[in-house]
Amino acid sequence: QVQLVESGGGLVQPGGSLRLSCAASGTIFSLFKMAWYRQAPGKQRELVASITVGGRTDYANSVNGRFTISSGAAKNTVDLQMNNLQPVDTAVYYCYGLKGMTLQTAEEEYWGQGTQVTVSS
Repeated sequence: QVQLVESGGGLVQPGGSLRLSCAASGTIFSLFKMAWYRQAPGKQRELVASITVGGRTDYANSVNGRFTISSGAAKNTVDLQMNNLQPVDTAVYYCYGLKGMTLQTAEEEYWGQGTQVTVSS
């Protein structure tokens, strides 16, 4: 029932910026953690940035200082501001959401379908 929908991908020149957004639908409870992953052709999917309900953020070393993850105005939404994009950032970016365990249920993970980010001159 839960779906994550990404938006904001596109084609930009090196040094350009993009802002990705993700919104969860069909949720009853707040997600404990949301994150952005990316996967380039022929490479493993990797964590780009994450944010918890408490506001703690973590970034991959390769994007730290250039990317900023933040919670959206609406519940279970997350944004990723990407500045100074470089060709190595080219990948499909996936939104991730984690529903924390409760006394009755285990953790549940949700993935978006991905949005393409291409950085090229």
